[in-house]
Formats: sequence, C-alpha cells, structure tokens
Amino acid sequence: MVDTVNTVTEPVSRQERKQRTRQSLLDAAWELLAVRSFDALSLREVAKRAGIVPTAFYRHFSSMEELGVTLVEQSMRTLRGMIREARTRPTQPSEMIRASVHTLYEHVRAHKDHFRFLTRERYGGNEQVARAIAVELKLFSSELAIDLVRLEGLREWNTDDLHMMADLIVTAMLATVLELLEARPRDNEADQAIKLVAEKRLRLIFLGVPHWRSS
Repeated sequence: MVDTVNTVTEPVSRQERKQRTRQSLLDAAWELLAVRSFDALSLREVAKRAGIVPTAFYRHFSSMEELGVTLVEQSMRTLRGMIREARTRPTQPSEMIRASVHTLYEHVRAHKDHFRFLTRERYGGNEQVARAIAVELKLFSSELAIDLVRLEGLREWNTDDLHMMADLIVTAMLATVLELLEARPRDNEADQAIKLVAEKRLRLIFLGVPHWRSS
C-alpha cells in the first residue's frame, strides 16, 4: 500500500492577484521597450502582451504615463540601493570607486533593456517619463553627496561643493552606462577596458576637485 500525501494549495488573495497582474503589465512593457520607444507603445498592446483586457489596465495604472514613471522608479531604485551598499562598505575612495564601478557594470549587463530605456527617454519622448528620470538621478546624486561626507578630506566641505562633486560622479557613471550599451555583446576585453576607463574617470574627479577647490 502506498501512502499518499495530500497537498493543499493555499488560495491566492485578491491583493496578490492584483500585484501579479500589475507586474505582468510592467514585464510586458519591458519586453516591448526592447525594440521601440515608450511613446510608440499603446495601452492596448501592453495589456494584450500581459494577457488582460485593455479596460483592466486602469485597475493598476491611471495612464500610460504612470506606467512609464513606475518603470523608471523600478529601474533606478534597485540600482541606487546596490550602489549605495557598494560605496558605504569601503572607507577609502579607491575602494569605493572600484566597488561602485563593479556594481554598475554588473547591473547594466543584467538589465540592459532598463538602461536603454533610461538613456533613450532621458531627453526625449514622454515629458513625465523624462521628468521622473531627472528626479531619480537627482536623488542618486543627493544620496552620494551625503556619503561623500564620510571620506577623509571631504568632511569640511560645504553642501554645494559636495553636491557639485556628486553630480560630476553621476555624469561620469552615465557615460560608462552608454559605453557598455554600445559595446559589442559578450566582448570581455572591451568590457574590461570600459571598466578601467570608468575607474580612471572617477579617480580624476576625486583627485582634481579637491585641488580645484583649494586653488
């Protein structure tokens, strides 16, 4: 005689179903954005790709603009958290630079579609999406400015100068993102060269800005 074990599947709550459908809409948008701009997407095709009727879209997002802003937040907040963790562990600028570049590299390579979307929509297309990207980049820079205070040599800096340095670092990191997106797929040699240049850029900022400030 073989004993049988009855498996009981717990019912999925209404909230869980709603969250799954919401994420399905986001996933569908990411798939479509791999080959076109955000303004070229329609609500109907996003809903169809997610497997729901168009009218059900409005149970999760009030408009396509809200969907686009959520995509921006989903992309940037994960990166901000990872970079923040990478730069708060080291106590020396050189270690912070190396850890931040490595984290950025890994995240861009794992989420290329996200970064293509962000770089493509930053200066064009939908106004609300572009504004959301600007806000997230400003938050990124503000968080970095706060962390820079911990580094020796920067503790006496005023807020404006710290924010200026943080903005330069974010701009340099965005340049690295573009280079990674434009590099040939699975070209390890090119990737290593990009990472080295990225580290050099950041070192120049860390070395140059204090000398400029003291001049």
